[in-house]
Amino acid sequence: MKRTVKILVPALTLVLASTAAVAHPQAGFHAHGFLGGVAHPFTGIDHLLAMLAVGVWSARQSNAQWLPPTFIGMVMAGMLAGALGMAIPGLELGIALTVAALGALIAFAARLPAAASVAMVGAFAFLHGNAHGLELPAVSSALGLLVASAMLVYGGRQLGRVGPALAVKFSGAGIAATGMVLAAAL
Repeated sequence: MKRTVKILVPALTLVLASTAAVAHPQAGFHAHGFLGGVAHPFTGIDHLLAMLAVGVWSARQSNAQWLPPTFIGMVMAGMLAGALGMAIPGLELGIALTVAALGALIAFAARLPAAASVAMVGAFAFLHGNAHGLELPAVSSALGLLVASAMLVYGGRQLGRVGPALAVKFSGAGIAATGMVLAAAL
């Protein structure tokens, strides 16, 4: 129990410290450079929860070793597309819905075939990467963002491995609810 608390308390603190919109252009906050890129996904609850959720869900899947690297690779592809000017219509709503979907997958302990999981996580990551590419097109910022994204996804994977099943399911329900609130606020 103490070990779970030691792991979950910092994760919950991180989630509660982030804000829903700071990571987006309308918020007006953008530090550029490598450190700005590292900080970026920690400052928006939608990106923070999505990345943690991918890790948590992947830990609860059999044969899911490809989900974290797929997510990071597709974030990079989406960032490149965004940096080149590709803007996806309804991007913010799509991102909020990915948070809700990932949370629901965790809450219901959903198991999908590996190929379907990789395709879905890849599509979700492309949306998140596209938003970041539009916001932080500099290479140094992008590299920082990829480092932070990897930290969050693999940190979430560790949380998914050590967290008690019921606590993980409840956290998934909270993530899903947060995603729906974010979607409703748009």
